[in-house]
Amino acid sequence: MKPVRVLIVDDSAVVRQTLTEILSSDSEIEIMGTAADPFLAADRIREEVPNVILLDVEMPRMDGITFLQKIMTQHPIPVVICSSLTDKGAETTLRALEYGAVDIVTKPQLGTQEFLRESREILCHAVKAASTARLGKIRPVERALTADAVLPPPSPTAMARTTEKVALIGASTGGTEALRVVLEAMPVDSPGMLIVQHMPEKFTTAFAKRLDESCSISVKEAENGDTVLRGRALLAPGNRHMLLKRSGARYYVEVRDGPLVCRHRPSVDVLFRAGARYAGSNAVGVLMTGMGNDGAQGLLELRQAGAHTIAQNEATCVVFGMPHEAIKLGAAHRVLPLPAIASAVLGACQ
Repeated sequence: MKPVRVLIVDDSAVVRQTLTEILSSDSEIEIMGTAADPFLAADRIREEVPNVILLDVEMPRMDGITFLQKIMTQHPIPVVICSSLTDKGAETTLRALEYGAVDIVTKPQLGTQEFLRESREILCHAVKAASTARLGKIRPVERALTADAVLPPPSPTAMARTTEKVALIGASTGGTEALRVVLEAMPVDSPGMLIVQHMPEKFTTAFAKRLDESCSISVKEAENGDTVLRGRALLAPGNRHMLLKRSGARYYVEVRDGPLVCRHRPSVDVLFRAGARYAGSNAVGVLMTGMGNDGAQGLLELRQAGAHTIAQNEATCVVFGMPHEAIKLGAAHRVLPLPAIASAVLGACQ
């Protein structure tokens, strides 16, 4: 298997060196080159086209968003935005997803060995996911922690059925656009929804705000103890796991720290396992576009607990990784194209 050839574009020499060292530690990734600004990057691309571009947003001479737009109109290449953790940067960087960027990662910073290990996992996974976008090729999944690291497996007995349903949705690469399609189709009296989208902290706040402005339902970044309500979707905050809990007839969320699960925090598997444990047949699980296997085992646990389960089909996925793994496990009752998912969720909740 040929390594993924990456071009790093960032005005900071320290960041370029750090990213080079981190990505080069993965045998499946090769650094094709680095560039201090988009003009130098364009010269490098004329010599050789990379498989993936790792792109900064704020740079001299030309900003990353403008460069991204030029790339996507002239010579589309999978782009991963590498951004700083700032509220202002989050708003700007989310525009990059609208212009065609595949994913967002945060710039690695000095920290503990555990922090650096997690940064490596996240960065390498994002680059390899981007390289498969729209290509239909699934790379082997490396061994990673399961939801056992956060929550024990659900008991064999599912929760008693109630009239109140809850929809649990997981997505990764390509998920920001897929979620917009699903949520904008939801009416104001939709069942309560919990969503895990693989995205760094700060960015989930801005993403939830954007969805809230474009949807009939309300969308907010989840806070610990938030009640699951009809007509509202709660988005897991970046870098925190989100669990569904139940007290009597009330569903609520628990937001907590914990290790990376399937190389992610938040993890879809963690949310789905909590749904199987505390909602069972009262839940509807949906697994959408993304690389890897996060959510596949969790969707199976939901199905085994009596929930109705849905996987997005290959034709409408940016990366057919997570749904594909779930389908192979027999975790999905139905495999549907993206435009059909919203109505299927509503039907299953009636």
